[in-house]
Amino acid sequence: MTRLLATLAAAVLAFAQTPASLRIAPNDLKADVSFLASDALEGRATPSKGLDIAAEFIASQFRRAGLDPAGDDGYFQTASFESVKPNLDGLELTLDIGGRKIPVDPASMLVTQPVAAVLDNVPVERVAANGRQSLASSAIVIQISAQAPRAMPGRTALRDAAMPAAVPAIVVWDAAVRDALAAAPDASVNVTARIPPPAVEPVKLRNVAGILRGSDPALKDTYLLLTAHYYHLGVRPSGDGDRIFNGADDDASGTASLVEIAHVLAALPAKPKRSIVFVALFGEEIGEIGSLYYVHHPLFPLAQTIADINLEQLGRTDDSERPKVLEFNLTGFSYTTLAATFQKAAEEAGVRAVNDMPSGDSYFARSDNARFADAGVPDTTISVAYMFPDYHAVGDEWPKLDYDNMAKVDNALALAALDLADSAGAPEWNAQEPKTARYIKARKP
Repeated sequence: MTRLLATLAAAVLAFAQTPASLRIAPNDLKADVSFLASDALEGRATPSKGLDIAAEFIASQFRRAGLDPAGDDGYFQTASFESVKPNLDGLELTLDIGGRKIPVDPASMLVTQPVAAVLDNVPVERVAANGRQSLASSAIVIQISAQAPRAMPGRTALRDAAMPAAVPAIVVWDAAVRDALAAAPDASVNVTARIPPPAVEPVKLRNVAGILRGSDPALKDTYLLLTAHYYHLGVRPSGDGDRIFNGADDDASGTASLVEIAHVLAALPAKPKRSIVFVALFGEEIGEIGSLYYVHHPLFPLAQTIADINLEQLGRTDDSERPKVLEFNLTGFSYTTLAATFQKAAEEAGVRAVNDMPSGDSYFARSDNARFADAGVPDTTISVAYMFPDYHAVGDEWPKLDYDNMAKVDNALALAALDLADSAGAPEWNAQEPKTARYIKARKP
């Protein structure tokens, strides 16, 4: 009996000494994802009732973990937006290319940024970037496309009501325009346009934010930011069969990871030295508008935010390139000093932090981390699979995730977050990497 008690005591002691970050349970992640990605939430579009329900769920989990509310309304950072729908009645666009006037076919153009404008023979400059040609001035931006945009459902846009209206933006795929521009590459281009005022309705959107307060008097007012977007694509407006974009991996997996990492870090007997801020963001798929709103209205000073660690697509291991098990990748792997911290934590957790090139660099600017990078905050997005068979499809459903693997990855992420929050030094941009010059400039006071 004495020996049995001693064995039990030793087991209890060993469990107590195991870092709480190593106790993320696969079933806890499965429970979170299966709710967030359920048909009941109808794809969590921005805005939608399903998104509001998801926000309430995340807030309840932050409350349960013991995080302090960090929003302007409890756990919510309330954003006043406007839903803006183009008015096509009276829309006209004519391009003068080297003296040749070409009226653009209304069926071959799309107003992507609806702002009322009346332009008469206004000069524009040709701008080439990423293989695309645009015509731009201080009054209008026209993107020339080889084909119609793939997604054209309603084209209602969302914009921050506190931000001044930008210039109108239009995509044009009219063959006559493309041919004229190609035939006269050096010719001047002028624009005449009539863009009617759009229909505008107020919309309330919410980021969900909680904070684990730091314990060190000198470091508690510096912040490590952990983010994930809880929005997805909603419901396909028509068609047979399943029409709900459940978004289980993209990005209920990142949101669930955010919630469970918050639980285990908040349960530590000793709080980290720096404060850790957990934020679930709206609107990533439509221009990262939730992270952009946070950057424009930060809950905590960006100058005192040491890094943003963004979590996305952590549950699927069936990457289209190859199976990705017991590993995760960082976008912009060489951009900052963050990689070394994550590699160390990954090794302790029995997984690997890898540099998945060239995808790692190309995806750096394609998630919410990009908005924080533009503001100078060192950051990365952590993922397991960039592309998988159901990416942005109705088949991205919760039973397809590998929750055992996801828990192991999340254990490493929690360890890395704890390391960053306890370190005296802060992450930095890599000045030797040419791609970071703009972010280093933005970071300077």
